[in-house]
Amino acid sequence: MRTAFTELVGVEHPVVQTGMGWVAGPRLVSGAANAGALGILASATMTLDQLRAAVREVKSRTPGGTPFGVNLRADAGDAAERAQLIIDEGVRVASFALAPSKELIGRLKDAGVVVIPSVGARRHAEKVAAWGADAVIVQGGEGGGHTGDVATTVLLPQVVDAVDIPVIAAGGFSDGRGLVAALSYGAAGIAMGTRFLLTSDSTVPDAVKAEYLRATVKDVTVTTAVDGLPHRMLRTELVDSLERAGRTRALVRAVRHAAGFRKLSGLSWSQMVRDGLAMKHGKDLSWSQVLLAANTPMLLKASMVEGRTDLGVMASGQVAGVIDDLPSCAELVSRVMAEAQQAIAALEALHSLRTPPPPG
Repeated sequence: MRTAFTELVGVEHPVVQTGMGWVAGPRLVSGAANAGALGILASATMTLDQLRAAVREVKSRTPGGTPFGVNLRADAGDAAERAQLIIDEGVRVASFALAPSKELIGRLKDAGVVVIPSVGARRHAEKVAAWGADAVIVQGGEGGGHTGDVATTVLLPQVVDAVDIPVIAAGGFSDGRGLVAALSYGAAGIAMGTRFLLTSDSTVPDAVKAEYLRATVKDVTVTTAVDGLPHRMLRTELVDSLERAGRTRALVRAVRHAAGFRKLSGLSWSQMVRDGLAMKHGKDLSWSQVLLAANTPMLLKASMVEGRTDLGVMASGQVAGVIDDLPSCAELVSRVMAEAQQAIAALEALHSLRTPPPPG
């Protein structure tokens, strides 16, 4: 199946595995890439050296020239250095959770890197398109992690109509029927996070995957208790306790986690302050919210790496409630494409039944 996205990036299928922190490491990314999808490596929780090693590991796990991407924090203090690493290592795609600057987009594009920011509103898509972005990933409110409140079915057609670059739909996708639905809205592909998290290639501990598989649609909630921003995740006793905690207790926890993240990431306090200033300006957050944002990487690490569902949070799209198996990336992508072809064939059959034969 060829679309404007597959032609742009050079992948076989119009499917993207999103860059999930602590989840989208070399094994998952190479599994998605070898299946013909675009795998995206999550770099926000890595040092520069760790990122370089991860990129090279993906290369070693995939045939030469297989496209994959790296997700960057546009507001990180070392974003320029990470962009240069992508250029030096010949990574095909740079994706961003926040809109990168016009200058950063231009620098990457001049080096032949495809730039694909993620957006949650039409105006953001229009802005990055005007700045030269090659494509956008549009996430509706059904998506996991930080998310908005506009459903994909409402947001996606708005963005498709507003920009003339390929649009990849995210938020609520897990199968081939969803891919066909997105294509019918004018998208050039779909991006999936939770569905790829729940594969055998994902390094997330089995006990954590079991929690996702047990979840129903009603067990996925949106809370601001983790970092002050709307965050979609599985509802657990920890989430309930965070929501009950007073501001003082929440700030004490945030300071402790900030110290832990500083040690883990290799960032200095001054670098973290600069990142916090960028985050505060970009999202117009209070200083309390900036400090609370330190909760996110450490709480996610507790669950996604250490398997402590009692101490960590589990970011999740609503589709977790309809997922009940753990295929490999190859099995998943093959299934999605087969389901898509079946859905297209069913639509074509329906159209032939409703189209009267030509006269005579």
